Amino acid sequence: MKRFSYINLVFIFLGGLILLFIIAPLLGMVLKTSPQTLFETARETEVRDSIWLTIWTSMAGTLIFSLAAIPLSYLLARKTFPMKRLVTGIIDLPVVIPHSAAGIALLGFVSRDSTLGQMGSMVGLNFIGHPAGIVIAMAFVSIPYLINTARDGFAGVPERLEKAAFTLGASPSRVFFTISLPLAWRNIVSGLILMFARGMSEFGAVIIIAYHPMITPVLIYERFGAFGLKYARPVSVLFIIISLALFITFRWLGKKRIIN
Repeated sequence: MKRFSYINLVFIFLGGLILLFIIAPLLGMVLKTSPQTLFETARETEVRDSIWLTIWTSMAGTLIFSLAAIPLSYLLARKTFPMKRLVTGIIDLPVVIPHSAAGIALLGFVSRDSTLGQMGSMVGLNFIGHPAGIVIAMAFVSIPYLINTARDGFAGVPERLEKAAFTLGASPSRVFFTISLPLAWRNIVSGLILMFARGMSEFGAVIIIAYHPMITPVLIYERFGAFGLKYARPVSVLFIIISLALFITFRWLGKKRIIN
């Protein structure tokens, strides 16, 4: 017979408070929004365009920057090199600094006077007020989630498997793509989903780079500032529902891919 433990009751109570703290504001907002108002909001072209822009720019940033982030994660997990701790600290900087400050930093990085801005101008691309600038802002604040999660995944791959493959004559690239990457795939998928979700929710850095075209977090802010809570709430609820649906779908697809 299991012993009764008061500490478990305390933990359950505290855990319940945390869950209530997360759920109560969201549930209250949903309950105050009628289905009719939600449907009317979903029919607005401005709202649909902003949600679609938010989704595809975050997805683009995740896919593009993952091409370099995943190999970097492998190096951090497997290699020892000078100032490695400094590198890991730099990777975490976007999480630590205020995102408005990140937006200011990025503004100087992608402005027309910068090297990147001048390169963009050569092909007719201006990052300021353009979806490309939104992609960069979203990726900047969200890429640490992918790098850190993928690094933990690679670190969990037994090195003896890689060494055994090397002794059998496999090249480093073959070892990476046939052993390291498949075995760390669960963490990598989680990192990709977290990066995508974090990018979709970004506001501070994006609003400085591109107020227009408006992603949904910026649209919610504008409607709240101009018309108040009642006008901003339906957009917030709709965006939360879509974000949650996408998050659950990607989690399910990622889990199914891993099992298969």
